[in-house]
Amino acid sequence: MLNNFIQYIILIIIILFLVMLAQKVKIAYPIVLVIGGLILSITHVMPVITINPELILVIFIPPLLYDAAWHTSWKDFWRWRRVISSFAFLIVIVTSFVIAFISSRIIPGFTLALGFLLGSIVSPPDAVSATSILRNVKIPRRLCAIIEGESLLNDASSLIVFRFALIAVSTGQFIFHEAAISFVEVIVMGIITGVLIGMVYYAIHRWLPTNSNMDIVLTLTAPYVMYLVAEHFHFSGVLSVVSGGLFLSFRSQTILTYRSRLRASNVWSTLDFSLNGLVFMLIGLQLPMIVDQLGTVSLQKAIGYGLFITFALIVTRILCTLGSSVFTVFISRYITTADNRPGWKGPLIFGWAGMRGVVSLAAALSIPVYMSNGEAFPQRNMILFITFMVILLTLVIQGLTLPLVIRWLNMEDPDKYTSAEEQHLHIKKKLAQHSLTFLEINYNEKLKTNPSLQQLQARFERDQSMLDPNVKSDHDDFSKIYLELLAHQRLFLRQLNKKEGVDDAVIRRYEELLDMEEEKIRPLFED
Repeated sequence: MLNNFIQYIILIIIILFLVMLAQKVKIAYPIVLVIGGLILSITHVMPVITINPELILVIFIPPLLYDAAWHTSWKDFWRWRRVISSFAFLIVIVTSFVIAFISSRIIPGFTLALGFLLGSIVSPPDAVSATSILRNVKIPRRLCAIIEGESLLNDASSLIVFRFALIAVSTGQFIFHEAAISFVEVIVMGIITGVLIGMVYYAIHRWLPTNSNMDIVLTLTAPYVMYLVAEHFHFSGVLSVVSGGLFLSFRSQTILTYRSRLRASNVWSTLDFSLNGLVFMLIGLQLPMIVDQLGTVSLQKAIGYGLFITFALIVTRILCTLGSSVFTVFISRYITTADNRPGWKGPLIFGWAGMRGVVSLAAALSIPVYMSNGEAFPQRNMILFITFMVILLTLVIQGLTLPLVIRWLNMEDPDKYTSAEEQHLHIKKKLAQHSLTFLEINYNEKLKTNPSLQQLQARFERDQSMLDPNVKSDHDDFSKIYLELLAHQRLFLRQLNKKEGVDDAVIRRYEELLDMEEEKIRPLFED
């Protein structure tokens, strides 16, 4: 037990250094982590780390999906709901069909049921990989919204198909109309379960005497409760987490205090980073174990199968994205669409941003070693190896070339959004206008006699004229000097804390207040 604990500590430290390296060379960290894990496994620097297949989905998937749902923009999600839904469900099924047909033809002993199982595993793209790459390039906001929304629901639909394919392989039976009815039932009841549990958590946050620590613990338990309850009743645990997460995130401003939101954001950011880092590193570390278990199949043949499946996946996704653009132009004659002329550049970028990652690995590792009758699960090791190949090749090939593709296409943003800095200044000006109106209507008399309120009024008047170049320059000077002042105040607090009789807890509280002041003064668009 102690050795395993030490191994994971060392692994986390290695992950941190690899992420620093990724930031230094400006490459998305999932790519560096997978390659780093692969190098560690080949050189045997780290011992082979085995994961219990039954726990992989439960440990990693609920919190990662919950965090993604929590940060999803409802406005963008609703605007692009048709595109997101079509790629989240229809394209997953199409991809699974294509992979099932191809794999059953080229891999000896591979049945259509096993092909559907493999197709469901490798069909969902990874949002973490895509967003970490897109963060460093200029791309239309709509594409980011669609990619993130698609991945959120794509994970759910692919794992539902995975479940039915797993049953078909284990039982040897697949009755289409029963599966179709069950598919709808699993989706609908999974969503209902998530919303109902979300309502319970809403009531706890809203009406029970919780504090910030309790709120954070509740948010950490929510995804696991949503997932486990839904899975207990054989509904979609993934859709339960997604729907419950969306339900609660939309109401976060009313159920959580400012302190709970700030602290929970920090906790979840760290947890999300740690879980993603571990999974991407484990992808690389699994290679020796997977290769050793290939059995009679030669490594050369297995690599060939992986290359062919990866090529088929990339081509299928690009054809689907371009085909959806053609279909949108056609259907826009009869219904209102968000964009009736999507063109070909956006769909091509969207198609190329199909890197696979966390969900694919988790699903593949969750395949049981033995079936219910005691027999070994057929082709399990081949499925694991092909999944590893797909993740590695899509991350390295598509991940490294995606920025080049985006720059080559040079797609203009059709929505013409203003820059983050301009939006920041505009919103600050509007808030100042609204605040001044509120003060003048409700506290006009006190404004005449209260010096503190007068200073507050003067600050809002300055913010109101933020778009004026001269005022903006003054504000920039003010921000720079204020940040220097905050640093000086921290130094003074440390010196003050050395004196006898000064309570260290009070000093730490003031340091926390200075941190909050710095958070407010720094621009919102800074990373």
